[in-house]
Amino acid sequence: MRPEKASIVSELSERLNRSPFVLVTDYHRMNVSHFADLRGRVAATGAQVHVVKNSFLKRAMTDSGLPDVTDKLTGQTAVVTGEKDVAPVAKILKSFIAEFKIAGLKIGVVDKSILSSQELETLAELPSRDVLLAQLLGLLMSPATTLVRLLNEPGSALARVLNARARKMPAEPAQPEAPAAEASKAETAKVEAAPVAEATKEQPPKAEAAAEDAPAAEPSKEEKPGESAG
Repeated sequence: MRPEKASIVSELSERLNRSPFVLVTDYHRMNVSHFADLRGRVAATGAQVHVVKNSFLKRAMTDSGLPDVTDKLTGQTAVVTGEKDVAPVAKILKSFIAEFKIAGLKIGVVDKSILSSQELETLAELPSRDVLLAQLLGLLMSPATTLVRLLNEPGSALARVLNARARKMPAEPAQPEAPAAEASKAETAKVEAAPVAEATKEQPPKAEAAAEDAPAAEPSKEEKPGESAG
């Protein structure tokens, strides 16, 4: 290979090594104005698009350790590379192709894995990597955020939350007091009243008690012991 061609392949290989993805497009029927428009759109995502010869791209992909996609490298080829997320770039390419209908995705290589044109279109529908990470972080943080918000609310708000939860819980039916318990209470009352009634019956009248306590009558002074009538 001539030095100038070897230099082109070497430069292309370096670009492929820096990029986490390689999107191969067919720019057939694209004019200079269309190509400039596409280049400006992908540049907004930090990507670049270059027209390359298929033979140079084959050699550069081999030197970079990328999968062999020789059967897809036909016709007029433009390669898109970048140093950021592939999803926004795939979205731009899909939109551009739908708008002008003058180009098409041939194949893609993402993280050294081959993706078909259908898989690239599916990839274009996904949010960007940053958005996906933010959504994942939001899912992981949502329980902690809810707890912190609840702890920071005033006591009245916490009381309302607990009240609402209590209203959602099924009410327990009131259990009637057992008849046996009522009978036991009545029996206890009778037993306690019985000694008082018995004590009242056994107490003697005051008059009888006074008679029993009085001393016996003394003998008459006129009668002396030992005297008889004769």
